Parts: sequence; structure tokens; C-alpha cells
Amino acid sequence: MTDEDDLLSFMYACPFGLIELDALGDIGLINPHAMKHLLPLAGAHGVENFFTATEKYAPELRNFADGFADPHGTICDGHRIVVDLGQKSRDGRPKVLACSLVKRGPNQLIATLSDISAQVAQEDRMRQADTWFSALIDQINDHALLTVAGNGTVLSANPSFVRQTGYAAEQVIGHPLETILSATDSGEQIPFSIADQLSLASRDGWHLFEGWEQRANGERYWCQRLLVARAEQGDDDDPTFSMVLRDVPEPAEKTNDLIELLTRDYLTGATNRMQFQKVLKLEYTRCLRRGQPLSLIILDLDEFKALNDRHGHPAGDAVLKQVARIGADCTPTRAIFARLGGEEFALLAPGYPLSEAIDLAETLRRKIAELHIAVPSGQLNVTTSLGCAELSETDGSTDDLIAIADRRLYEAKRAGRDRVAPVAA
Repeated sequence: MTDEDDLLSFMYACPFGLIELDALGDIGLINPHAMKHLLPLAGAHGVENFFTATEKYAPELRNFADGFADPHGTICDGHRIVVDLGQKSRDGRPKVLACSLVKRGPNQLIATLSDISAQVAQEDRMRQADTWFSALIDQINDHALLTVAGNGTVLSANPSFVRQTGYAAEQVIGHPLETILSATDSGEQIPFSIADQLSLASRDGWHLFEGWEQRANGERYWCQRLLVARAEQGDDDDPTFSMVLRDVPEPAEKTNDLIELLTRDYLTGATNRMQFQKVLKLEYTRCLRRGQPLSLIILDLDEFKALNDRHGHPAGDAVLKQVARIGADCTPTRAIFARLGGEEFALLAPGYPLSEAIDLAETLRRKIAELHIAVPSGQLNVTTSLGCAELSETDGSTDDLIAIADRRLYEAKRAGRDRVAPVAA
């Protein structure tokens, strides 16, 4: 048996996806496990080129390989890829793949793919438990506990709150939370009001904030606040929350770094695909229960591949970052702006009917068209096509909401690009 026969036998017997490719990503050998994982990512692009097949869901893989200067070695190990919006496990979570890339020589790479959806789900459960444990144990000088109504009124305060803050229980019970907690962080306005934080905790299950607080005697201290929607509540229209206040010795930067790592896109800082999935599911349930509108905008940059080919990936990355900045600036409270992969973004807008979502999309389109990005060859301009859909137009599922918005996005492309579909009435 030849070495090539040995390699083929190994690849086909291998219990995980294995791919041999060259420096440009062109695939030489691929085993059945890898084909099973790669096909949902590739779509119409096919699986001839690994980087093209993964571009929509993991565009960073090409950048990792291009930026690896050593003659051989591990480029990335277990890098996670959320496969797509429609492919979920039995418990409703998205499918997640782990990808490793190894450089064997100047023009030979090996990639592995494996399904780690179950592992990610377990990590998520452990992380939730650890959040509570850390809130109550780790670095705590004393922990204070408030029970808060959905309108922000304090319902109860434990003795530790009295000791930590110096406020008597009768000074806080029955009063709005915003009159007790600091409204600023080091002189700057905090990102979310108390009402916003309650809304986010209701949506996500919890909300974490760190900043300076002030005791009754005027003394300032660094405080970490964990706001949690109480699981035993039965009425979503009249929720109750628990707030744990931690007196920590110094700003806990690692906590914020972890939150960013888990919820943000590595390149642009926009909400990542996995967090988008989670929020979409929560907002769908919430809006359906309350009879509120829920709209989705999907946008795709026009002729972005040609832009990358003509000006290079650094210019393309600069464009993506600027689009994410505009998206963040245009995103209302409780809405989220996410990078779904490649040059595709989404804005999920709870409480927005279709007509208002179209107006929001038009604002995005106009601001992106006004972008001027300096590149070595001169100045770069970019446009985008956008598709909008509202939950009331669908069969009642998030999959159909995505499908309608996606279909309208391509209607905008076919109609000439740099436009919103449907058009404003």
C-alpha cells in the first residue's frame, strides 16, 4: 500500500472532519465527515475552496492563514464557528463547529472540523452557574441584595445592603431604584438607564454592570451589580428582579472582557452570531406574548468580494468596522446590531413595525453610502442592500422572519443595489 493509500484510508476512517488544502484554500482531499460539516457553510459557493466555503460564517479563517508567517505550525486551534440561522440542535441552540488549522509547509494546510454543539451548551450552563457563584462568593467583602419590581421600585432590601450602603431599609423600600443607585460612572453618563437595564435583564435573563457607587455618607466605592430576572415569576408583564451588589476592591476588567468575548464579533465589535441567535429567540417569545411588533433588517454590502480583491483584505476589514460603527449608532435601545458573517449584518428591532423598520433601514443605507474610507489607491466608497420583514408577515416562526428579510435583501440586489426592500409606502 502506498503512502497516498495510507493517507486516504486514514482520512476516511477518521472520526472527525479532515481537509487538505493549499495556501489559497483550494481543497485537495476531504473526508465524508468534513463534507457533512462544510456543505451547510458553503451553500451555493460549493466546497472547492475552504476559505470561500467558510467566508460567510468564519471570514477570519482566511485572515488567520494569511497572517501566519511561520513556515509550519498551528494557525488556530478549536476556533468556533456558528453554522447558520436555521440549523439548530434538539434544545433549540445553534450548531457550533470547532475548526483547527495547521500549516505543514509553504503550500500545504490541514484543517479539522468537529461538531461541539453539546459541549458549548454545557459550557453555557456552567457559565450561568458560575456567574451566580462569583456574584455571591468571589472577592466579596459583603453582598447586598435588593428585590425590584418591573417598574424599578425596590420591594425589599436585606441587612447586608444596609451595612454596605449605609441606607436604612425604609429609605429604599418603595422608592425607585434610580434614586438610590448612581446615575454616572466617573462623571460620565452610564450606557443604559435603570429602565434599560431592567429591560435587558428581562430579555437576556440577567444584566451585569460595573461602576462607581456612593454610600449614604458620600463615600464612593467600586460596585458590581448583577440584575437577574427571577425564574419563579409567572407574569411576564409584571416581572420581579433580584439585584446583587458586590463591593469589589477594584474595577473587575476581566469580567467585562469575558462578556465582550462571549457576545461580540472579534473584528467589528458588533454583536456576534451566537448572541444574535439567543436574543432573537428571547425577543420572539416576548413580543409574541405581549402582542408587540418585531422587525428584522438584514443588510449585505454590495460587491464586497470585488472590493476585497481590488483593495485587499485590510481595506475590507476597515469597511466592515465602519459599517458596524454606523450600525451601533443607529441601533435603538433594546435593539441589537449583529454581524452574521462575512459582509452580512442584521438589526433586530423589537417594538418596531415594518414601516418604522424600513425608515431605520433607509437611515442605515444612507449613512453607509456616505462613508469615505482612505486606502492606498485613493478613497473607497461602499453601498449596501437591505431587506426588512416583520413577524406579523410570517408563519409565526423566526426562521420565516429571516427567510422573508433575506429574500427581500436579494430583491434589492436585483433591483440595482444600494436600496431597501420593500420600499417605504
